[in-house]
Amino acid sequence: MTLVESSMLFKIRHVTGFSYDGVADSSYNEARMTPVTSPRQRVLESSLSVHPFAVQSTYRDYFGTIVTTFDLQQAHHRLQVVAEATVETMTEVHEGDDVSLSSLRSGPTFDVLSEYLAPTPRTTMSIGVLEELRALVSGQEQVHAVVEAIMAWVRERVAYVRGATQVSSTAQEVWEQGAGVCQDLSHVTIALLRCVGVPARYVSGYLYAKDEDNVGEKVVGESHAWVEYFCGDWFGIDPTNGGTVGLHHVVVAKGREYGDVPPLKGIYHGDRSSALGVVVEITRVG
Repeated sequence: MTLVESSMLFKIRHVTGFSYDGVADSSYNEARMTPVTSPRQRVLESSLSVHPFAVQSTYRDYFGTIVTTFDLQQAHHRLQVVAEATVETMTEVHEGDDVSLSSLRSGPTFDVLSEYLAPTPRTTMSIGVLEELRALVSGQEQVHAVVEAIMAWVRERVAYVRGATQVSSTAQEVWEQGAGVCQDLSHVTIALLRCVGVPARYVSGYLYAKDEDNVGEKVVGESHAWVEYFCGDWFGIDPTNGGTVGLHHVVVAKGREYGDVPPLKGIYHGDRSSALGVVVEITRVG
């Protein structure tokens, strides 16, 4: 059973896109930039605009993420996507929420959630790391305790360092380097959880980084990544910040790893492109 204790209300503006050295003759794009309504958040309004203008189509992908597609058939020097939303986040209280690792393995979980148990290119670890992992969790049976131990281990071994990795970096590369960003800490945590039989998925969205009461103040927000693991229900943890997911986290997309959830991707015909950069602005309005 899930109960709502408190809530926060945010207005979010996310701007991204591409620029071209010359001209792009045409392009096809997918944007995953629209928050979704769920038991822990409610989307009051949302919009997505494309510059130059393009006709949009929207669907939900296999993982439940809202995907907006658009096709540009005219020449353009620049592509900009602006997503805006008003979202209410809520605190969840789970009751009767802990289960054992053996019960996860013996029940239907392995079949129903198999895509969240199998390694992907970004969430594969070496045999040596897995041997250390087995020693770390030896004797621990309850899922929450195992998750806490793994998250603490990841934070001990991998420092948060901006620019330390690339979007294509794997969990093993990050582990060996000992540094990464939120995407990387999430991939490493997911890899280790799956290795001990705990279904885990990658979550992308926004983090409101202010702790104090700043109602009405527009602040620079962050595109952020964290993890959800299954323990009879889905629970959110933030390996980067070392805690549970709460009112300051706004969910946009979920999947097996980053490759399932990039905010903007596509193909185009034309001259070389470069990213415009990302601007996220978050205003707490309630």
